[in-house]
Amino acid sequence: MPHENQRRDRDAMLKVEQLAKAYETRNGLVQAVNSISFEVPQGEFFTLLGPSGCGKTTTLRCIAGLEEPDGGRISIDARVVADPGANNFHVPAYERDIGMVFQSYAIWPHMDVFENVAYPLRVRKPRPGRDEIRDRVLDALRHVGMESMADRPATRLSCGQQQRVAFARALVRHPKLLLLDEPLSNLDAKLREQMRFELQELVERVAITTIYVTHDQAEALAMSDTVAVMHDGHIAQSGPPREVYLNPSDEFVASFLGAANIVMAKVAARQGREGRFEIDGGGASLILPLPDGMADGQSVTLVFRPEDTAIVMAPADNALPCTIERLSFQGGLTECHVRVGSTVLRSMLHGTEHVERGAGAWLRVNPKRCLVFPARAKFAIK
Repeated sequence: MPHENQRRDRDAMLKVEQLAKAYETRNGLVQAVNSISFEVPQGEFFTLLGPSGCGKTTTLRCIAGLEEPDGGRISIDARVVADPGANNFHVPAYERDIGMVFQSYAIWPHMDVFENVAYPLRVRKPRPGRDEIRDRVLDALRHVGMESMADRPATRLSCGQQQRVAFARALVRHPKLLLLDEPLSNLDAKLREQMRFELQELVERVAITTIYVTHDQAEALAMSDTVAVMHDGHIAQSGPPREVYLNPSDEFVASFLGAANIVMAKVAARQGREGRFEIDGGGASLILPLPDGMADGQSVTLVFRPEDTAIVMAPADNALPCTIERLSFQGGLTECHVRVGSTVLRSMLHGTEHVERGAGAWLRVNPKRCLVFPARAKFAIK
């Protein structure tokens, strides 16, 4: 008898509602995923991004059916596949219309490429006919550029080729949902970048809804339609990569999604719609737009990115006196670490710009790109 909610939410290929999952450890119960909700439309590339232990892989495993959630509901193409509140309703992984690529690829060494890709069809019930299996395997290999290697033993595949085989195997069943658990993390930097582009093209070509898990910010920004930044089992912020990068909801999102300078300050004085913010309890200060509700003397966190600063050699508006501490040449850019009071901040020098280590200078901050948040208790300046 079908679950009473198996046909609903038709606008979302994936719908996750109030998902919760906890684990028993030697130190007690750990809430890996804490009541998170999100929807993924048909054909979207959706990325769960966050540090180790934030809950992103647990979320993916619950979607896949490899973990049974403690609470919430998961629906794939309007079919409920997990609902612990309804007599522990749980559709097993092999009955969910998904394809999955693991970090390890899980290529079977005793099979050739064709048989590795064919395996999901051979164990499927009802099992497709021989001709259909052959056609679907070759079609999947064609999508990943491996058709000519169908007879090659798995032991003679490079890392990049193993990954392509894993993608072909995930796609051969024509799933509605493709789940990817850090599939590029085992590749070297050059191959990783190449495979990133290939994966983007593949997903666009087959127009499949994709859930991608990674801790790599560059991957998330480059590949995703939507990025959900996770922290301590919660989704801290979700949205288009550009929006999340340029307008982070808090200092954690800002610091995790790309490089960010995070500075403790106080509202020293209000000046109309602006405020003067003292850095490190006095001395250096910035004039910035003042968010609503902030009072004189309030401790705040200022967040601005290295690319929104400049090193100048003379005093200027919104420029903090600093000392050049370290320079890191990176080709077209040089990362510059400067000390402002007791805080070390980062800036970027472009092209032929040059400064000397140990020199005094000023760090100019773009006030339109500096975010102001109420300070967390542990960061409050006394």
